[in-house]
Amino acid sequence: MNRAILIGLGMVWMLTGVYIFARPMDFYEVTPGLKLMGPFNMHFISDVGLAFLASGGALTWGASTTTRNIAIAGIAWPFLHALFHIQIWGHRGFPFDGIFAFDFALVICPALLALALTTTLKEQPACS
Repeated sequence: MNRAILIGLGMVWMLTGVYIFARPMDFYEVTPGLKLMGPFNMHFISDVGLAFLASGGALTWGASTTTRNIAIAGIAWPFLHALFHIQIWGHRGFPFDGIFAFDFALVICPALLALALTTTLKEQPACS
């Protein structure tokens, strides 16, 4: 069950990455709080999309093959991204608003869940 959840999260992150990379202006327009970070920046937003795509792919691969090290590599970006969003929340004065709800549900919780579930994977060598 844990592997299935990790594979699902990895696939969601890959799809998120494709969406962000393919539709950066749409992503900028619909993501709560993103406009507070500054004007639209195509390069930055495309980088975020590619990071999600790579992380999702690594998590999916690691969970599919039960290779914990690859799965951990796959959660590195989402976990650090979640920490960054917690920091932003602090800079905003810890308001419990729609931006926080979005970040908590779609950025912070999935990353923490992936971290917790990745620790349940048995250690397997990356190469046979």
